[in-house]
Amino acid sequence: MRYKLIFLLLLSWAGLTASYAQPGNDKSQLEKERQEIQKELKEIQSLYESVKGQTKQTLSQLNVLNKKISIQERYINSISREIRSIDDDIYLSELEIYRLNRQLDTLKVQYARSVAYAYKNRSNYDYVNFIFSASSFNDAVKRISYLKSYRDYREKQVGTIYKTQELILERRKQQLVRKEQKNTALETQTKQVQELAAQKKEKNAVVAQLKSKEKELSRQIAEKKKRDRDLQNAVLAIVRREIELAKKEAEERKRKEEEERKRNMAVTTGGAPAKPGAATADKPTAPSTTPVSTDATASSSRRNELAKRPESYLDLNAKDIALNSSFEANRYKLPWPVDNGIVVLKFGDNKIENTFLTIDNPGLTIATPSAGSNVKAVFEGEVRGVYNLGDGMAVTIRHGKYFTTYSNLSSVTIAKGAMVKTGQIIGKTGKDEEGNGGQIDFIMTMETKKIDPQGWLRR
Repeated sequence: MRYKLIFLLLLSWAGLTASYAQPGNDKSQLEKERQEIQKELKEIQSLYESVKGQTKQTLSQLNVLNKKISIQERYINSISREIRSIDDDIYLSELEIYRLNRQLDTLKVQYARSVAYAYKNRSNYDYVNFIFSASSFNDAVKRISYLKSYRDYREKQVGTIYKTQELILERRKQQLVRKEQKNTALETQTKQVQELAAQKKEKNAVVAQLKSKEKELSRQIAEKKKRDRDLQNAVLAIVRREIELAKKEAEERKRKEEEERKRNMAVTTGGAPAKPGAATADKPTAPSTTPVSTDATASSSRRNELAKRPESYLDLNAKDIALNSSFEANRYKLPWPVDNGIVVLKFGDNKIENTFLTIDNPGLTIATPSAGSNVKAVFEGEVRGVYNLGDGMAVTIRHGKYFTTYSNLSSVTIAKGAMVKTGQIIGKTGKDEEGNGGQIDFIMTMETKKIDPQGWLRR
């Protein structure tokens, strides 16, 4: 019975240990997530303050408010998960305290029994009589050992009771701490919910104003579409030029390889290949001693080589192959083009609330607290275009078959043909449409195919 009780106690302890292990991981993950969200909130706060007091409602203002609200909702959800985690901890702690109290009751009962037994047999004569009544010397030694073990057992009982009482006290202290943490989290959540409600109210006012002047909003969107179209055409022209140059390089390499193959064949057959147009009628041709299969084997080998050739002309030479592989290996790891920026227009369709208007964004529109912020290359490569689109400068960098473009720059610090490193400053952000802060458009393409930069940038 005793062994069964010990086994059950160990089993319950192991279960509690396992149940506590996972919440610990969850708590660290929640803390990390909350810190990231707080950082985002801090970054967007200056942008939010710059548009908050504007009397003229603009699309940029709505975008910043939407982003602020989105981050605020994530923050509130994170706090809710934290509160649930605290509740789980408190519940598990209650279970453990209950288990420890049950264990303490059992230990006290067992100790009381041993004390009662010792009291009944407290006479020294009884102990001496117990030893000397042994049937042999070995039996007497065993009885002495038993008495010693019994004394040690009682001491351990007392020690276990004290330790269990200390554990219960420690768990109750931890519960008080966790309950205080819960109260703090609830207060923070209430404050954030109130702030979110105020932001939504302000956003609704902005949306109503924008809807009332939908024609002006349509004009803003049309202007952006034109800028985006001009930018995309410039990027496509650069990419197509790079593909054409790579194609010519590949064809030149192929021509040289073919000439080298013919020279090698001429050396193998012991003579030079016949010149085109040479008269051979008066001079009979000697039977060839070269096996017929040599040419066929070479042609077959050449066909296999061509079959293995990549489809992209920007993925043929060793340098591009290595660069493409390195770029792809850094997916989700590329640094942001600005140190302190918020995406106000995502890649693809962006619907304007309560209207039928949408913006098809070719990349990411990133806002910064002020114009003149540093813009950095997200990966090493070669600058293949530095150009002016009328309302700002743009830079296109080639990374093998991948291209990144940084538009709406107020100034540029590199030139076409320059090799840049990851994180190198290439220019400064220009102003947004209303001149209230900084903004850049960041575009990524794989050759001529547009790709979503957020699927590549560091989270």
